[in-house]
Amino acid sequence: MTKRNEYPLDEVAELADRIAATVIGCPDVAGLTQRPGVPVATYLPGRTVSGVAVRPAEVEICVAARYGPSLTQVAEQVRHAVEPLVPDRAVDVVIGDIAPPGAP
Repeated sequence: MTKRNEYPLDEVAELADRIAATVIGCPDVAGLTQRPGVPVATYLPGRTVSGVAVRPAEVEICVAARYGPSLTQVAEQVRHAVEPLVPDRAVDVVIGDIAPPGAP
C-alpha cells in the first residue's frame, strides 16, 4: 500500500478533500488560494488539492478571506471548522488574499 507520511494515500486524499469542502463552506471564506511564493497543497497521484497541505503533525490551509470580517475572525472560523476533522494535528491558517467587496 502506498503511504505518504505514514498515512495511506487514500486516507490523505479523503482528508484533504473533506478539509477543502469544509473550508469553502465557511461564510467568511471566498475560497482556497495559494500563499505567494510558497505552495500550499496536498500532492496526490494524478491530482493536487490546492490550498490544503496535509502533513503528519499539522494541516496548513491557505484561504482568500471575504472583505469585511477581521482576518483573525476568518482564521478562527476556519480553524474551528477544521479541528474536528484533524484532532491529532495542529491547524495553521494563512490568509493569502482578500476578495474585493461584493465578490461571490
